[in-house]
Amino acid sequence: MRESERIRTAIIRGGTSKGVFLLASDLPRDPAARDRVILSIFGSPDPRQIDGLGGADPLTSKCAIISRSARADADVDYTLGYVGINKGAVDYEGNCGNISQAVGPFAVDEGLVPVSEPITFVRIFNTNTNKLLIAEVPVRDGKALTEGEFAIHGVPGKGARIVVNFVNAAGSKTGKLLPTGNVVDEIRLARDRRISVSLVDAAAPAVFVRAADVGLTGRESPDDTKRNPEIVAIMEEIRAQAAVMMKLAADTRSVSPAVPKIGVVAPPQTYQTIAGETIAASDCDLLARTLALGVMHKAYAVTGGICLSAAALIEGTVVNQVVSPDVKGSGAVRVGHPSGVSSFVVVVERTPSGQFELKQSAVAGTARRIMDGQVYVPRRVFAKKD
Repeated sequence: MRESERIRTAIIRGGTSKGVFLLASDLPRDPAARDRVILSIFGSPDPRQIDGLGGADPLTSKCAIISRSARADADVDYTLGYVGINKGAVDYEGNCGNISQAVGPFAVDEGLVPVSEPITFVRIFNTNTNKLLIAEVPVRDGKALTEGEFAIHGVPGKGARIVVNFVNAAGSKTGKLLPTGNVVDEIRLARDRRISVSLVDAAAPAVFVRAADVGLTGRESPDDTKRNPEIVAIMEEIRAQAAVMMKLAADTRSVSPAVPKIGVVAPPQTYQTIAGETIAASDCDLLARTLALGVMHKAYAVTGGICLSAAALIEGTVVNQVVSPDVKGSGAVRVGHPSGVSSFVVVVERTPSGQFELKQSAVAGTARRIMDGQVYVPRRVFAKKD
C-alpha cells in the first residue's frame, strides 16, 4: 500500500502573490477532508511550512481551487483559500485579486476554455464573493503568454499584460457599496479614542482610516511593524470593529483574518520602498498600507486596491479626503504602497437620487507558471476522522 497519494498541482505567481493551483476534481468532496489535504500540501500549521509547499509568508500561502463551471455566464469556477501558517485552518471568506490574475492563464493552459488569439476572454466565477471576473489573457500557439513588456512594482522583471475586470464588484460580501449607508462612520477604540473611518465594499469589503488619525505617516514599511508592533495592533483593532459594523462577524472575537481588509491612507508623499527605491509624491495619488493575515502587506491587495480606489472617488470618504485632487472624478488611481505603485481603473457615478454606483473596476498585472507536477499527501491525512 502506498504511503502517500499524489495530487496534480501547479505553483503560479499571480501579481505580487504566489499560490498553489489545484483542480477541484482532485480534492476530497468533504470540506473538512479537503482542508486537511490542503493544509498538508502547504505544511501547515508550522511557522516555516517546512514540510510543504507554503512559503511561510501570507503572500505565498494561498491556494486556488479550479473547476469547469456549470453556470451559463462562466467558464470556470474559482475558490481562493487563505491557508493558515501558524493555524491549521483555511479561510475562504474573501477573494485575492493577485491570485485572480493567474486563474485565466491556468484555465487556458489546462484546456478548460476555448482558446482564441491574440486574446482569450476567460469568464471566472469566484465562489468566495459570488462575483464574476473576466480575464483578458494574451495567447499564442494555444497557450497563455508569459513574456511581455508589462511591469508591476513588487515583481522583478516584466511579463505579458493580463487585465482582470471585476464585474458588478459592489457589495461583494455585504450587498452594498456603502454597507452602513454612510460615507464616514465613527469607531471607538481602546482608551475611549474615537476615529473617523469609511466602510466600503467593492471587490472586497474594507475599512479605511487616515494615517494621521492613528499616529502614523502612511510611509510605514513592514520592517517598521517589527520595531513597533503597535502599528499592526491598532490596524487589527480597527478592522475587527469594522467587521462587526459591516455585519461580517457577530463580535470582534469571530472576525476572519482575511475579511474585511483595512487601509491606512495618507496624501501623496515621497517615500522609500522596501527595495530602497524612491517614489516621488508626484508618482502616486495617495499612500496606503494594508494587512495580509495579520502582518503588513509588502504591496497592496488587488481586491483591496479596487475598494480603495472606489472609496477615493466617493465624495466625502476619508480616502477621498486625502487623494490627490487630480483624480477626483477620474477613473485611474495610483496607490503608493511598500513595494511601489499600483494603478487601478475604477469608475464611480452618482445616480439622480444621490446614491453612488460602481460602474467599472479593473486592474492589469502579470502571472507566471513556476512549476507543475504532483504533490505527495500522506494517506493518513485522508483517513483521519473529524
